[in-house]
Amino acid sequence: MKRKIGILTSGGDCPGLNAAIRGVAKASYELFDAEFIGIADGYRGLIEGDYRTMKRREFSGILTLGGTILGTSRRPYRNMRVIEDDNVDKVAAMKANYKKMGLDCLVTLGGNGTHKTANLLSEEGLNVIGLPKTIDNDIYGTDVTFGFHTAVDIATGVVDRIHTTANSHGRIMVIELMGNKAGWLTLYAGIAGGADIVLLPEIPYNMDSVIASIEHRIETGHGFTIIVVAEGAYDKALGSKRKERAAKLAENNFASGSHYLAHQIESITGLETRVVVPGHYQRGGSPSPYDRLLSTQFGSYAAHLIRDENYGQTVAMINGRVTSNPLKIAASQTKFVPIDHQMVQCGRDIGICFGE
Repeated sequence: MKRKIGILTSGGDCPGLNAAIRGVAKASYELFDAEFIGIADGYRGLIEGDYRTMKRREFSGILTLGGTILGTSRRPYRNMRVIEDDNVDKVAAMKANYKKMGLDCLVTLGGNGTHKTANLLSEEGLNVIGLPKTIDNDIYGTDVTFGFHTAVDIATGVVDRIHTTANSHGRIMVIELMGNKAGWLTLYAGIAGGADIVLLPEIPYNMDSVIASIEHRIETGHGFTIIVVAEGAYDKALGSKRKERAAKLAENNFASGSHYLAHQIESITGLETRVVVPGHYQRGGSPSPYDRLLSTQFGSYAAHLIRDENYGQTVAMINGRVTSNPLKIAASQTKFVPIDHQMVQCGRDIGICFGE
């Protein structure tokens, strides 16, 4: 029996999306009679009925391609029930278009917000399967998400290159990496790139500790310092509430917490301090070989879930084995870096300051 499968990519783009799309399609074609409906720009396409039947040839030649051939957009979960401008019930619209397309299953590729919406649709009675992508690696229930390792490679390359200019000029360099809530990318790239100070959202830093670490490096003959900081990391003195911190930064004309950090360091030490923000560079380009493999594995496993009609699941990697979790688990919480995580302890062991 033919299975008609809708597929969409939602949230921020990342390397490996096309490889995962390819993996789902190729494995499905091998396992059963499949037809794919490509939904444009994530949940926007599902809400507005923007979709098309895909040809088998469209899944060839995309393994190494960055971005997403389906397009993507962000639709806040908190506003999912109502579109602000026209008072359309988004969930009702998605259910209606799912039925209009005659889908047997909807495959969603995305991060935390995507999984929350996927779980909502599953609870509304739709057959949904999730695939976990994000460079932040913060989806609960899986050891790793596709896109993460490529981003670590890219971010580590940035840190490597900043080392040479920092050393040449005797500067303090603050490198802001992506990670608003979780610091996995900053932690891994910081250690892999040989950073001296690594600041994570999960470990609010003390400015005195950061300054002490810089001064210790100077005293021991090191003329420069590399600080890798997640965009969501913050000084304890600014308070624990995100909105209050943002207001304080804005009041003092700081573009971000990294610029605040650099200003504080330069004001206290008198040392030249610069900020580097690679930004979306971290999530662009071709996926690494590891992410191509992971995306293909995840996509292939999703096809097995479809064949077995095991819906309401999201694919996961647990202890080196590809498996799945109920969507409600992935949607339940964010996977933060534990402050006693083995990689954090590794960093402490080799002398990295976490601003504690």
